[in-house]
Amino acid sequence: MFAPSVGEMARDAAVAVADAQSALKKKTAVSRSWILLDCTGEGTILDVDKYAIMHRVQIHARDLRILDPLLSYPSTILGRERAIVLNLEHIKAIITAEEVLLRDPMDENVIPIVEELRRRLPPANVHQVLGDGRENLSGQHEEAAEEDGSPFEFRALEVALEAICSFLDARTTELESAAYPALDELTSKISSRNLDRVRKLKSAMTRLTARVQKVRDELEQLLDDDDDMADLYLSRKLAGASSPVSGSGAPCWFPGSPTIGSKISRASRASAATIHGNDNDVEELEMLLEAYFMQIDGTLNRLTTLREYIDDTEDYINIQLDNHRNQLIQLELFLSSGTVCLSLYALVGGIFGMNIPYSWNDSHGYLFKWVVIISGLACAILFIVIVAYARHKGLVGS
Repeated sequence: MFAPSVGEMARDAAVAVADAQSALKKKTAVSRSWILLDCTGEGTILDVDKYAIMHRVQIHARDLRILDPLLSYPSTILGRERAIVLNLEHIKAIITAEEVLLRDPMDENVIPIVEELRRRLPPANVHQVLGDGRENLSGQHEEAAEEDGSPFEFRALEVALEAICSFLDARTTELESAAYPALDELTSKISSRNLDRVRKLKSAMTRLTARVQKVRDELEQLLDDDDDMADLYLSRKLAGASSPVSGSGAPCWFPGSPTIGSKISRASRASAATIHGNDNDVEELEMLLEAYFMQIDGTLNRLTTLREYIDDTEDYINIQLDNHRNQLIQLELFLSSGTVCLSLYALVGGIFGMNIPYSWNDSHGYLFKWVVIISGLACAILFIVIVAYARHKGLVGS
């Protein structure tokens, strides 16, 4: 046919380059997608690079690298001076004292977390106070809100921990619902199909166990270190930085927020003892982490029970296979003994069937009958003796 022209080749090359650039832009857009949730639960989609995020929350590039979806970092909870870096499976977030930055908000696993954050980030007393217009400015309501409300960063952290624990628990339930029937079917019928099915389920269980174990270890590490838990008290550190004791003003990275001023004053009044030297009071966070540690530990125990059930099934299958193997060995022993006896019987017949002249064969034909009978009985007795000896030595079952 006709060769393509230079213009057609150039046009095709331009189309290929445009497609590559479009794919690269889409990939970059996904990796730069964030959602910003403030203390009122309002969300804003951000399409910014890592430098803008680093400048906004004042963290290092090595901390932001943990949240890179292209890199496989294990589950981590890091407390920094003014932010909490959170990497729990698909939940990659940065929590400050007044906002939450969540990566990839359009992901199907992240969308429910965004909705839950919007629902639970505003303090419960805010809805109560706004619903009662007559007492909206009452000092008693404000005082009750100060006592009952948890710090903003703890509410966001609780949503993330609850989401990841529920996610891993749901994956464990799905694995259990598929594994136990498959294992029961394998015990009833050993086949290549059932063995391959159990092999895939065991691989999935091993991967899920590693994920659950990492989250549990991270929570346990936090619970064992008071200093690490104290680093997560962002509101306390913010209140300490803005208190008269420290002599410094509010950080410049909170640009004119009306909520942060009231939050600073509440934290200053509620934790005056903390500012004056009780910085290791981490009881509230310890109770929060311990609750989800128990939940993730229960999930790990379920996976451990499933692993033990799989190991027991494997032992049962090996016992069955060993039993079949022993039965085959017994059958081989019987066949070998019978073959030896028949060979002896054939030897006698072969000797008498040889074309060798001997005189006593003449007019004594009846002797051949007795030779055959006696040889058969001797071979049968020999076979019985071999089997009895094998049973006496425990080589075959009774």
